[in-house]
Amino acid sequence: MKLVTLVNSGLIIAFITLVPGIAGAETANNNSSEIAINSNNLSSNSTSVSYLQPFNLITFAYQGGLKQHGIPSGGELVFGTLNKNIIAKDLVKAAINADKLPSQLLNDPNYLSAVNLQLNALPDYAAAD
Repeated sequence: MKLVTLVNSGLIIAFITLVPGIAGAETANNNSSEIAINSNNLSSNSTSVSYLQPFNLITFAYQGGLKQHGIPSGGELVFGTLNKNIIAKDLVKAAINADKLPSQLLNDPNYLSAVNLQLNALPDYAAAD
């Protein structure tokens, strides 16, 4: 078995396993701290980092969790991704508007890059669905 096939199989299994629980995903919130990702941009009282991981964000969008914020679900999301009509920044903006991500992530190149990688893999995930 080729390594690529093995990796893809693992990703597909992970996707299928995680999909049911992600539809109701919410960002965790600790009452005594801000939700944030980049500690360089935080106030000194921020102690918690909690947000949807890129894979979970893509899955949430694929299942329709961001439809009210302009991101299509299912095949339409895949098609929009393939045509570059939907990019990582679009998903992050929609998730921020849906209160699923902190606004700092819109300017975090590492997070945007990770979301972009997951978006590029979405057609493969969807084909296996």
